[in-house]
Amino acid sequence: MLIIFVRTLLLYLLVLIVMRVMGKRQIGELQPVELVVTIIIADLVTVPMQDKRLALINGIIPVFTLLIAQITISFLSLKSRKFRELICGKPDLLMAAGRISYDELKKNLYSLDDLLEQLRGKGFFNVHDVEYAILETDGSLSVMSKPDKKPVTPEDLNLTAKNQGPGHDLVLDGVIQDETLRQLNLTEEWLRQTLSSFGISDLKQVLIATLDPKGRFLYQLKHHPSGGADEK
Repeated sequence: MLIIFVRTLLLYLLVLIVMRVMGKRQIGELQPVELVVTIIIADLVTVPMQDKRLALINGIIPVFTLLIAQITISFLSLKSRKFRELICGKPDLLMAAGRISYDELKKNLYSLDDLLEQLRGKGFFNVHDVEYAILETDGSLSVMSKPDKKPVTPEDLNLTAKNQGPGHDLVLDGVIQDETLRQLNLTEEWLRQTLSSFGISDLKQVLIATLDPKGRFLYQLKHHPSGGADEK
């Protein structure tokens, strides 16, 4: 029993390291070759994980072999555009100038229903609002709306938009985010005093507390839906 536990833990750590080395893509963003490698690795470690009669090395060597192969393919893809297109393919224009390309749909085994479904997922419920639709190599659909259907931007109105930057999480689930406080040159004492001004003495009551891009202090308690804001 202990042997199976140790073997499983070692193989789990091995797969974790290999997937980390391969990159940070989400499953839905994997190229076909990356998805194939992921599936094969998962299958390779299953057998030695369950069957203790097999030597552990029989699961480790194939995984490292696939890792080396994947790294080599990734390196060659960076160096050669033709090799990258051969392995990963290239984007296909399913819609251009507002017109659907039936030939491109057939080539990619993409039905009209598939296209309409993907467009709805992007917020386009009327196909006539779309100027371009590009099927990316990872299977996702990139969509550009027609000029008269685009939302108005500050640039269109000759306005200068302020760069507000991201918000900052100061407390998450009752735990102070020390690194964030250091980045903002704030102290834990300041944080506790600010919470105290809202009548909060127990930090564990706080589900989340943040500084928004405008510098307002916002919070929500675990058992109360209402929050507060402190204009700074």
